[in-house]
Amino acid sequence: MVRPMTGNEHPAAGERPDLSVAIGGFQKLVGYRLVRWEPGLAEIELEASAIHTNRSGLLHGGVHATLLDSAAGLSGVFCAVPGNVVRATTLSFSVQFIAAARTGLLRTIGRRRGGGSRIFFAAAEVLDAEGRLVASGEGSYRYIPGFEPPDGAPLDAPVRGKA
Repeated sequence: MVRPMTGNEHPAAGERPDLSVAIGGFQKLVGYRLVRWEPGLAEIELEASAIHTNRSGLLHGGVHATLLDSAAGLSGVFCAVPGNVVRATTLSFSVQFIAAARTGLLRTIGRRRGGGSRIFFAAAEVLDAEGRLVASGEGSYRYIPGFEPPDGAPLDAPVRGKA
């Protein structure tokens, strides 16, 4: 049985998550989907179209940055506790634009590289449909107090105070 996921809640025994369901409004706007998620790793895909291009017909750099930051950030917030989420916010992120990309399938893989109980570091790469590296990035993230790993907090718990 497949059930939609609205955050990083996890399936009950015998179920598998439907990772195509958006986990945020900005994700819906851009149109990417989470296709793989496990501790320390997140993979997202975008079928880039004309709405994602700049006036030169190339993929807009902001799309690269969004995919990279999203995949890298998600790689550090997987939570194995059913009904709970781990939350974090980006502290800094750098992007390297390596090759021009046009429309078509883009795959972004984020990996948690290290960190501690409050801050983690992650990197990500955007690959085009041919598997060619088109952009990479690295960032640092801070866990939101009360939503730290490994247990996180209930999905509907309010975020309080400063991130």
